[in-house]
Amino acid sequence: MKIAVCVKQVPDSWAEKKMINGTLDREGVDAVLNDLDEYAVEEALRIAEAHGGNEEGGAHSVTIISMGPERATEAIRKALSMGANDAILISDSALAGADAITTSAVLAKVIETGGFDLVMCGTESTDARMSVVPAMISARLGWAQLTFAGSVVVDPSASKVEITRVTDAGVDSMSASFPAVLSVIEKINEPRYPSFKGIMASKKKTIDIKDCAAIGISAQSAWSVVADSAPRPARSAGIKVTDTGNGGAELVDFLAGKKLI
Repeated sequence: MKIAVCVKQVPDSWAEKKMINGTLDREGVDAVLNDLDEYAVEEALRIAEAHGGNEEGGAHSVTIISMGPERATEAIRKALSMGANDAILISDSALAGADAITTSAVLAKVIETGGFDLVMCGTESTDARMSVVPAMISARLGWAQLTFAGSVVVDPSASKVEITRVTDAGVDSMSASFPAVLSVIEKINEPRYPSFKGIMASKKKTIDIKDCAAIGISAQSAWSVVADSAPRPARSAGIKVTDTGNGGAELVDFLAGKKLI
């Protein structure tokens, strides 16, 4: 069983983000492995380990796939240190500023030729918050889509995967045959911390860096662009009420003015 996990390097959640010429400034901030992708990496590793492991020469493997600048190898190494076997990074200057449509096309092209049984993703990236790439990948590949999974059960002998997910109506259970695309929510597991052994081993693992020509896809311009943006306005000073006997009335007037009561 071959599992691919799509991950992204994103600006640190605590970093002060800003737009430059319609794209997010990624060079001037600390970059990390997308938090929500760590749950997908962990779940893929647990699936492989539950069915015999993903050690070298084993029957199961976990491959990390990402698109971004060469700097993204830093985030990929984090996933490799958790236990993934190898990685593919699509890095091409022509893809700078790519949107979800372009990203899904590139990832799908790599997945299509990789012979994978399952593709796992986090629900979304913390820099875009769109939750659309897993569905776009499945549509491009024509594979089953099992998204927002809260639990995953895999039966490699039957080439079948089953998930449960919480909806407004309750808990849904659905299944599909391989190959399939899954996205998992953050409540599905607790991602492991890379061990010292895992960190050292990750330095020897292969990250295959390819450009658009190498994967057989032409460079594509983004279908959507940011036409305008503005910094978040500074936080205004609050209203201080000094209670001289009528503080309650002033508070009621304030809440009424905000239409909160």
